[in-house]
Amino acid sequence: MAQFGFENDIHSILKLDMPITNAPMARWQRKASSSNTSALTPGKSANVSLSSSKTPSKTPGKSKKQTPSKMGGDRFIPTRNGKQMEVASFLLTKENEPVDANNTAGASESQKAWSMTLNGYNIEDAKILHLGGKPLNAPEGYQNNLKVLYSQVTTPASTKKTRYISSTPDRILDAPQLRNDFYLNLLDWSSRNVLAVALHNSVYLWDATQGDILLLMKLESEEDYICSLSWTKEGSYLAIGTSDCKVQLWDVENQKRLRSMASHTARVGSLSWNDHVLSSGSRSGHIHHHDVRVADHHIFTLSGHSQEVCGLKWSPDGRYLASGGNDNLVCVWPRVQEGSGSNDSQSVRCWSEHQGAVKALAWCPWQPNILASGGGTSDRHIRIWNVNSGSCITSLDTQSQISSLVFAPNYKELVSAHGYAHNNVTIWKYPSLTRVAELNGHEDRVLSLTLSPDGSTVATVAGDETIRLWKSFEVDPVQKKAKERVAKSSSSAIHQSIR
Repeated sequence: MAQFGFENDIHSILKLDMPITNAPMARWQRKASSSNTSALTPGKSANVSLSSSKTPSKTPGKSKKQTPSKMGGDRFIPTRNGKQMEVASFLLTKENEPVDANNTAGASESQKAWSMTLNGYNIEDAKILHLGGKPLNAPEGYQNNLKVLYSQVTTPASTKKTRYISSTPDRILDAPQLRNDFYLNLLDWSSRNVLAVALHNSVYLWDATQGDILLLMKLESEEDYICSLSWTKEGSYLAIGTSDCKVQLWDVENQKRLRSMASHTARVGSLSWNDHVLSSGSRSGHIHHHDVRVADHHIFTLSGHSQEVCGLKWSPDGRYLASGGNDNLVCVWPRVQEGSGSNDSQSVRCWSEHQGAVKALAWCPWQPNILASGGGTSDRHIRIWNVNSGSCITSLDTQSQISSLVFAPNYKELVSAHGYAHNNVTIWKYPSLTRVAELNGHEDRVLSLTLSPDGSTVATVAGDETIRLWKSFEVDPVQKKAKERVAKSSSSAIHQSIR
C-alpha cells in the first residue's frame, strides 16, 4: 500500500492541471485583494461596485478595432494550444522556486526519465513560446513598400561613368625656331597618323605610331621660311606654302618633291585640299585653285578679300570653301565647276560681323552646312554660321584671341586655341557652347591646333616653341569597336567600287 501511495504522490506532483499550493499568487488575485483593501480604507467610499475589481475590457474613450478579415501582409499570428500554455505557466512558476543544492545528478536523471515517460519530452528543454505551422502566403498582387524602397534598382544616371579630362598634356615635343606669327598655319596631322610641323625653313615629320622623327625638306635660302602646311585626305602627299610665293607638293613616302607651283605674288599663308584641287590663300588677298594633275595647275582665282587670307577650309562634302582674312571677313565660295570658262567666281556668303582678323575656321563633320569662325584680339568671338540660311546661329565672347578651331566628333565638341590673354585651349560643348574644360600649360600664345585621325588627341603648337598633345577625347572601348566595324564595312565598299 505504501508503494501505491508513493506513486500517487509522484503522479500528483507531475500532473500539470492540479492546483499548485506553494506557487505565488496569481495577478488577478493580487488585483482583487488590493481593490478590496482600498475599498475599506477610511475616507474612501465603501460603495464600490463589484465590476471595479476586474480589469476593464477596453480602454475608456477608444473604440474597439477589429483585426482586418483579409489575410495578407507580413503579420504572423502563431497558434497556441492548451498544452503549450500549461507548460509555459509551469516554467514561469518554476523560475521563482529556490534552487535545491542537495539535488544530485542521479535525482536529475530520474526526473528526466519521468518527464520523458509522462510528457514525451524533457520538461527542461521545453520552450515557453512555440510557433507551430507555416505562415500564410501573401495575397496575389501584394507588394511590400519597404522592399520597393530598399531594393530599388539603381537608375542609369547613377551608374553612368563620368568622363575624365586630364589637365596635363600626354606628351610634349620641342619645336625650336618655330615662327611666332599669328597669320601662319604651321601644323597639320595626316590620316596616316603623321604630324607635320614647320620650323623656320624646314619641315619635320613625327610618326605618332612609331615615335620616329624625319626631316622632310629645307628651303635653300635662310631668309625664306615655311608659311603653311596641308596633308591630302589619303595622307600620302604634303602641300607646303612658302614665303617666296610658291606652293610645293611632296611625296612623303619617297621623300621627293613632285612639283613647285608658282602663281601668287605674296607669301602663301593658308592651304586646303579638295580631292585633286589645292586651294591656296596669299597675303595679297587672292585665293588660287590648283589642279595638281595638269601642267597648267592654276585654274581659278577668287578675289574677295582686301588683305591677307589667313584661314582656308573646304567643307567635308567638298561643296563649299570657307576663307577668313585680316580684313575681318568670312567668305564662303562654291566648288569650282570643271570646264567653266570663267576665271572668277562670286562668294555664296560673306559675313562682316567679326571685328578682328579671322584665321580660325572649322566645318562641322556631322553637319556639313555648319561653319565655326573665330576672331582675333579685337573681336574674341566664336560664331556659328548656317551656310544654307546665311544666319549666325550662336555667338560667344571668349575674352581671348582665337587662333584656331576644330570640331571633335567623338563627343560632339568644339575646341578653340587662344592667344592673348589666356594662352590656353578650351573645350566647348556643341551646340550650347558651354565650357567643358580648359587645357593650360603653354607659356605663350597658342598659334594652331589639329586633331589626330582617330579624334582622341588634339595637338597644339605655341610661341613657347613646344608642341603639346592632349588626349582629351578617348572614346569608350565598346563604342570604339562599333565605329571600327562601320569603318571597315565602308572601306570594303570603296575598294569594291574602285575595282
